[in-house]
Amino acid sequence: MTSGLKEKTTRATIKNEANNGLANKVGTLAMARTMEPHSASSQFFINVNDNSFLNFRSESLDGWGYCVFAEVVEGMDIVNKIKGVSTGSMGMHQDVPLEEVIITGTTIEA
Repeated sequence: MTSGLKEKTTRATIKNEANNGLANKVGTLAMARTMEPHSASSQFFINVNDNSFLNFRSESLDGWGYCVFAEVVEGMDIVNKIKGVSTGSMGMHQDVPLEEVIITGTTIEA
């Protein structure tokens, strides 16, 4: 999505790699997807709680889970500020920040 929740063009979807052994715990980033397990493209979410119910359980429709691919190593204070933003419904989307949150940059550490 772009600013204002406008759909944007993405690349092809990717295979769900949630069976990588990483858990949806506080401070991790995971790929967002539809109900189809292999439908992730460019959207992600930051886990602000331990969400073990999102972890891989099996290669079944309800068992695939959500693939964790990164972890916040600095800046959890910023994540907690984002967590504190009021949310509501916008169109067909629920739990959307009522005040737009824009991430302007990240740093990748290997």
